[in-house]
Amino acid sequence: MFQPKISFLNFLFRLPQRFLPKPTQQFSFKDRQYSGLSQAFQPNVDEMRRVFDEFDADKDGKISKKDYSALLRKLRQQDVECDEVHRIFHVIDLDRDGFIDFDEFMDAHKKGGGVKVIDIRKAFWFFDLDGDGKISPEEVLEVLNRLGESCSLDLEDCKRMVRGVDTDGDGFVDMEEFMNMMTLSMKPN
Repeated sequence: MFQPKISFLNFLFRLPQRFLPKPTQQFSFKDRQYSGLSQAFQPNVDEMRRVFDEFDADKDGKISKKDYSALLRKLRQQDVECDEVHRIFHVIDLDRDGFIDFDEFMDAHKKGGGVKVIDIRKAFWFFDLDGDGKISPEEVLEVLNRLGESCSLDLEDCKRMVRGVDTDGDGFVDMEEFMNMMTLSMKPN
């Protein structure tokens, strides 16, 4: 049976990481040998579990169509078409039980080829609300508020997150810093 490929971040609809990790190594994404936009990375299982848990709103160990639609509505600030959700589930729900379990989630990720550089760039633009090529603490706060983090994070938390990624000290996260942060714990394909 033909199984169409689905990119990991396309499945997530540019879902950003919950909390921006502080880089532990200082080297440039440009210095790496991965310059092509089709280059892909494999996140570790712990990161995948965190993302899966974001979708699993009722914490029952599986993603329902309702869970998936609710998170997409949060991200897009608009209604999600039923056809879109059905297409995603048709590809990923291999046992046809109407849910995506963690094994199916991981399988879809592996078949999709990992996280591509172009998808990471799209995630950057998701955070860069004003389109100026850099992410401010205020933009981080706004995006996290959209994702339901308004009760647990404030501007000071977002400033600390930005400082943890901001290697040039300008108070913002640029594309290179974002790429470094997003791929730090990933292995290249």
